[in-house]
Amino acid sequence: MKLETIYKHFLTCDSVCTDTRKTGDNSMFFALKGDNFNGNKFAEEALNKGATFAVIDQKEYQVNSKYLLVDNVLETLQNLATLHRKKLNTPIISLTGSNGKTTTKELINAVLSKKFNTVATLGNLNNHIGVPLTLLRLRAATEIAIVEMGANHQKEIEFLANIALPDYGLITNFGKAHLEGFGGIEGVIKGKSELYDHLRDHNKTIFINETDALQLKQAGAYDKRILFGTQTELLESQPYVNLSFKNNHVKTHLTGAYNYNNICVAIAIGQYFEVSDQQIIEAIESYIPSNNRSQIIKKNSHYIILDAYNANPTSMIAALDNFKNQMNQNKVAILGDMFELGTDSKLEHQRIADIANSLELQYLILVGENFFNIETKHEHISYFKSFEDLKNEFNNFEFRDSMVLIKGSRGMALERVLDLF
Repeated sequence: MKLETIYKHFLTCDSVCTDTRKTGDNSMFFALKGDNFNGNKFAEEALNKGATFAVIDQKEYQVNSKYLLVDNVLETLQNLATLHRKKLNTPIISLTGSNGKTTTKELINAVLSKKFNTVATLGNLNNHIGVPLTLLRLRAATEIAIVEMGANHQKEIEFLANIALPDYGLITNFGKAHLEGFGGIEGVIKGKSELYDHLRDHNKTIFINETDALQLKQAGAYDKRILFGTQTELLESQPYVNLSFKNNHVKTHLTGAYNYNNICVAIAIGQYFEVSDQQIIEAIESYIPSNNRSQIIKKNSHYIILDAYNANPTSMIAALDNFKNQMNQNKVAILGDMFELGTDSKLEHQRIADIANSLELQYLILVGENFFNIETKHEHISYFKSFEDLKNEFNNFEFRDSMVLIKGSRGMALERVLDLF
């Protein structure tokens, strides 16, 4: 079936979905395939649950006209998203980076939604499936879209940019994330900079933190760039970030100096799109982090900094640097393994252990096989091979009105530690 025909059917639907558990009435179901599943097998179920059409790519599953047969469901989803994006021509802001993407996206959306009808990436649906799903949520009334792009290999950002065709873009930072897939930090820089390349090639606008020399270098000399970072001032970061811009004092619910630049870009984009200063302040001050990202949680007599959504060496060092400045005598750090570091894994886990050991902490607890197997172990660190091992020994620690940092990669799911206090 031709893409234009699929698009005509799409316009009669209220939404798209790829999961029968989330199928809504009058939706269009895309029967995606994975290593362990074949969405074609679930097309009938999706239709029974309210979907109006099911896009499939195996003819044997085509029962009637509600089954739309294509050559490749994933490619159709991606091409349909680009077609829809072109038809509406909604201004799109895309962002990528090693750390802070989702928080920055949420902040930008909070600011812009004060003035505009916006659509933003839900959660971290930022890959080759998530980006098309975001674009297909655009409607004629949508005035601006904020599209997050994630990658763990080179050429992925280029691919996603060619789907979304952004009008504006930014990179939060370059850090030691997904080193295995990118082939080292130079690969990370090259891969993330594909967004800059796309924006320059299409004569679009780049937002650049001018306090970041590497960002300036990667963006290069370019007329359509908006600089930010020197118009604001960090006032304090403990326990929450407070800053000023244009003689306005902004009090946030975000902890850590590492969130300062994320806030700065949201302010800069708000100003660019002529959101009033008061609306910008209201948006940022009312934003409360969630989903295990930079949350401060009161649990019994303890204050817990829950930053367990993900971790890499760069974000781990930033979190520890922030934590050492916390004003509390009973500080506890519970750190989990960092994944996708490839051949650098042993070195980076050792480095984090060494840095954390230099802090004045009541307890330092390292969890996961990578930390457990480092070569040089420190006497005052408690090492646990798994969360279950930590759980079994947790009551042996004597926590007293503690300030606790919990951080690790998503696969460690260290938010489970909350239930142990």
